[in-house]
Amino acid sequence: MTTVRTLVACAVKKGWGMFQLDVNNAFLHRDLHEEVYMKVPQGLEIPNPGLVCKLNKSLYGLKQASRQWYAKLTEALSFRGYTHSHYDHSLFYRKAGPLVVFVAVYVDDVILTGTDTTEIVQLKVYLDDTFKIKDLGRLHYFLGLEILDTTEGVLISQRKFVLDLLREYDCFNYAPLSSPLDPTVKLRAKEGPPLSDPTFYRKLIGKLNFLTNTRLDIAFSVQQLNQFMQDPRAPHLQAAYHFLRYLKKDPTLGVHLSMDPDCTVQAFCDSDWASCPDSRRSVSGYLVLLGNSPISWKSKKQETVSLSSAEAEYRSLRKVVGELTWLHRLLTELTVPISSPIAVYCDSQSAIYIARNPVFHERTKHIEVDCHFVRNKLQEGLISLHHVSTSDQLADILTKALTGVKHSVILHKLAVKSSPPT
Repeated sequence: MTTVRTLVACAVKKGWGMFQLDVNNAFLHRDLHEEVYMKVPQGLEIPNPGLVCKLNKSLYGLKQASRQWYAKLTEALSFRGYTHSHYDHSLFYRKAGPLVVFVAVYVDDVILTGTDTTEIVQLKVYLDDTFKIKDLGRLHYFLGLEILDTTEGVLISQRKFVLDLLREYDCFNYAPLSSPLDPTVKLRAKEGPPLSDPTFYRKLIGKLNFLTNTRLDIAFSVQQLNQFMQDPRAPHLQAAYHFLRYLKKDPTLGVHLSMDPDCTVQAFCDSDWASCPDSRRSVSGYLVLLGNSPISWKSKKQETVSLSSAEAEYRSLRKVVGELTWLHRLLTELTVPISSPIAVYCDSQSAIYIARNPVFHERTKHIEVDCHFVRNKLQEGLISLHHVSTSDQLADILTKALTGVKHSVILHKLAVKSSPPT
């Protein structure tokens, strides 16, 4: 999804047209490179009831299905002169001087964009001759993401998905709330009575996971609710309904990708030290902006216990630097001029001092690998570290539950907007 958001953001900034295709019966186009047999389908009369069918082509439901379809599509695009990206194999491109075309693929859904409109038209004809496709016109709905053109760019939201979710869980009669989680409540793993039907909770959280693709404002809350999937309890379900009431406040919220030609990349990272009351592990969060358009974000509990707040901040710093290393290469492949170093904003002076200090000592030897990685990228000129006050730390929304006022303040600073009325 980060690749899709980045591709759309680049296309909007460069003024490229974006188109979408759907491959008819994609899994039926693949060739099998091994012998696969299946039971005789119901209704097919055969002389010997002990016979089975040998497949010459792939079918839906085979374990080999996705891989074989990808191999078939790659072969077809390669024949046309396309190369798959080294940084995301679902992305293909063809460059001929100043002309470039990008193809993003997710199973049988395809996005086409680039500067060479003639090649885009010819590629549609070629794919239709090869696989039989459905030309869906301009990009407007992809993998459940609604792409809406605005006067200043595009808004990617999941409005229909949110409304269906609220309808399914009967939340339209509840009053809306201004924050996803109650900041005064700390959820614990073994607190409260177990749910009689844990699958109800798991199904809800699974759907909320999908919603984080366009809603960075809920990433922390969903990460928190995910911690209790194994043994959900009544307080966890109550918090999930609190979350749904927040979604009811504005179901049309989404991430806005601006057409402003500014392609400056900047990142914010933060952590909440020892925030988990059960394991005392910290939560890391980072946010990457292309101009003023959010393209990558994550909220995640750290793998190990940090011994200090500086160590927790430094682990968060290492995560965002790893993401920037990949994004820098991807954006270069997307012909986006990246000015180095990339500014990384952190609200911990201690973490910044550790990154700049070439000497290891007793207090940092257990995170030496993290230190080496960040320092190398600092010395290579990929990143530059800057201190930012806590009040201006945009990644704060990814590490802790905030009050409704502070939550709204950060959203106003970010490009998280509502869909205009239709």
